[in-house]
Amino acid sequence: MSAKLKFFLIVILSIFATAGAGVYIIQRQPSAPIVETSDGQTQQVAAIHQSQEVVAYLERSDYKTIPLEKLSSSLQGSDPATLALNAFDDIASVGGTRKVEVAYPQRNQAFVTITQIKRGDDSVGIKYRVEMTTFGRSLFISSPPVWQIVWAGVKS
Repeated sequence: MSAKLKFFLIVILSIFATAGAGVYIIQRQPSAPIVETSDGQTQQVAAIHQSQEVVAYLERSDYKTIPLEKLSSSLQGSDPATLALNAFDDIASVGGTRKVEVAYPQRNQAFVTITQIKRGDDSVGIKYRVEMTTFGRSLFISSPPVWQIVWAGVKS
């Protein structure tokens, strides 16, 4: 083997070795501001990082939380609306019509609201809210993201 070929192979192998070690993407968490009190002690003040979180939690206050263990189906899927409907498949037996609304406040967040309208009149019977986040994709990069239910609630 010539010296040039050996050098070339060493360079190529070192590139693959460093690429194989992995590239880590670190998301920096914003630090909480530190406030000094009148007696000279310092305290950390917790801050809410995104205004969407405030809105989500305000809307949650209208609902009674449903433990995720009580949902009747899988907590993961590729379509938020279908995932939410499957979680509450018992509402189909109540009768009437259902209205399903899906909102995506952020790229990795979905809020699904299912409104059960009673048969015979146009009054709202029960309203369900399901919050989901993505946690990755299935096998192929072109596949849809995998959604996971992180919170569910009901109000009547």
